[in-house]
Amino acid sequence: MTEATAAPDAAGLAAGTAPRPGAVVQTDGTTFTLWAPAAERVELALIADDGSQRNLDLTHTGEFWTGFVPGVGEGQRYGYRVHGPFDPSHGLRFNPSKLLLDPYARAVDGSLDYSSPVIYDSSDADSAGHVPVGVVVAPSDPPPPISRPVHWGETVIYELHTKGFTHRHPDVPEHQRGTYAGLAHPSVIRYLTDLGVTSVELLPIHHFLTEPSIAARGLPNYWGYNTLGFFAPHAPFSSSGSRGEQVAEFKAMVAAFHAAGIEVILDVVYNHTAEGGFDGPTLSFRGIDNRAYYRLTHGDGHGAAMYDVTGTGNSVDTSHPQVRRLVMDSLRYWVEEMGVDGFRFDLAVTLVRNERHEVDIPDHPFLAEVAADPVLGRVKLIAEPWDVGPFGYQVGNFGPPWSEWNGKFRDSVRDVWRNTSDGVKDLAYRLSGSSDLYGDDGRYPYASINFVTAHDGFTLRDLVSYDHKHNEANHEDNRDGTDDNRSWNCGVEGETDDAGVIALRKRQMANLMSTLILSTGVPMITAGDECGRTQHGNNNAYCQDSEISWFDWSLPGTWSDHLELTKKLLALRAAHPALRQWHYFSGQPVVSGGRKDLSWIAPHGGEMTDADWFDGSLRTIGMFLRGDALRATDAEGNALTDSSFLLALNATPETRNVVVPDASWAPAYEVVLDTSNSMVTEVEAGATVPLAPRCLVLLRAL
Repeated sequence: MTEATAAPDAAGLAAGTAPRPGAVVQTDGTTFTLWAPAAERVELALIADDGSQRNLDLTHTGEFWTGFVPGVGEGQRYGYRVHGPFDPSHGLRFNPSKLLLDPYARAVDGSLDYSSPVIYDSSDADSAGHVPVGVVVAPSDPPPPISRPVHWGETVIYELHTKGFTHRHPDVPEHQRGTYAGLAHPSVIRYLTDLGVTSVELLPIHHFLTEPSIAARGLPNYWGYNTLGFFAPHAPFSSSGSRGEQVAEFKAMVAAFHAAGIEVILDVVYNHTAEGGFDGPTLSFRGIDNRAYYRLTHGDGHGAAMYDVTGTGNSVDTSHPQVRRLVMDSLRYWVEEMGVDGFRFDLAVTLVRNERHEVDIPDHPFLAEVAADPVLGRVKLIAEPWDVGPFGYQVGNFGPPWSEWNGKFRDSVRDVWRNTSDGVKDLAYRLSGSSDLYGDDGRYPYASINFVTAHDGFTLRDLVSYDHKHNEANHEDNRDGTDDNRSWNCGVEGETDDAGVIALRKRQMANLMSTLILSTGVPMITAGDECGRTQHGNNNAYCQDSEISWFDWSLPGTWSDHLELTKKLLALRAAHPALRQWHYFSGQPVVSGGRKDLSWIAPHGGEMTDADWFDGSLRTIGMFLRGDALRATDAEGNALTDSSFLLALNATPETRNVVVPDASWAPAYEVVLDTSNSMVTEVEAGATVPLAPRCLVLLRAL
């Protein structure tokens, strides 16, 4: 047993500051530092290519264990063995026979042997060779920044899976399909730029594992919401290797997106880890300091059952300062070193629970630290504003600088178009930016991330094709996945040859996509919804690394009409600031003597009355957006102006005769979009026109 030397000053640490955790490469070796305040001894295990180990004792300095190892550099595999009491009843889970991943590892190599009992701390057998390990990664230049930063008001998010999006792409070389390099392929980027999106949101790419219970069913965790390494790009998504090559490949992907003007947003999972519940494998955090990293039933660890508000068996405890430091260091690393432009936080409410596990908005220190951080202040921050614990639904409550997934937008829009809503009052809030949720705390309409579908749930095509989930392929007897789909199959469950049903489904898809893109706020499109991707009724495809989840690249040709509609909608949104306003509407004129900035038009042609708003059977409404003076300015500070638009929708199954506003609003209108394809091109002021069943029409004032 050899002891590593004390870390030299070359580590770059200022006097009096806490050591920098992780493996820091220097000119003549590497300094290794692990935070483990309750440990009695920590060994660094250096792992050779043949699997043999060289174990070195680290030096105890305050709450950290550190040591410098000469001659060790990039590509070296390593782990830790942490000694201390094993007393699960008091939350202590130390077991030096478990080889532990460095929480700050920049790359991860190796896989988890699900069949071996040695991965659990109930076994005293050595877990080496059965668990993933860290890889030393030397610093390298970050990717170039995006060519032109994308303002929130111009943002259109495209949610995709790194593997699934390119796994079947015919232009991507076979060895690069399903990888970071595959996403960077010119054909892939050209598809996204032609579509008109500004930002890709990648499902989790932090190194993740499959849960043993899922592996036992012969399935993987495909989505990746089971993180093990918060600094490491998921190694299986690399075409070039797992000994640090994944870092370079990820950076090259970001550079390619940035060169095309596309942002990269990461879906990040800091709310739990891949170690699962009390009976899960011991891979990293559990063996380093179980009582600090995880929420337990008692703050002092006594009783020591896992307190789970994520539904995964464990919940990360960000009420602990060092755990918050891990999260903050990880976020800054992905911005400063890996070049990403924003984050979507899975189950973000878990991160703002205090030491008593209570939701602590707005006073949680995590929120304060994020708001004060200069690095995070320049990127997009999106909360999934719920978890599964008490008072876990917090839509509208995160406050600035956060944007939020707006689950109420999804539900309201689905209900309207399946003709089950209680009038149009709630829809009006969603169309105009959800000021009822975000306007009371100083935020702007882009605080609302609008979506109709996401990775979790039906695709857009399935939303209009299935009344019920069909998750049999998940081997859970169709019990998994939500039953609250708010879908409508248009009269037939699943695929059909009935031309009438197919036409109705396509119109409903057009209505839903149009409502999404033309609403105030930030639209998020799920990959494939623009071209009819189906999961055959599976609304929980988290474990489907198969045709169920992969993007079918024959669809853009087959569904070219819907693809072209989506492109048209995104081009309209980009060209017209009236359709993507940055400020909330006041219901008052912007210029003296002018019309209101936003007016709601009833079917009778006048503005909506109280009786109209409280009519639970009303599902026909118009939205007049005044464009002659907007509440935003251009780059030179001049007030923006645009055309005025009238958006009209009829979600009922019958034709509705509606009256166009009189000439004091506009003398006539050009039909820009009509999902019923009525072929009418111009409408006169004051005319009574038939609005087709289940259709949306966008008119531009002439």
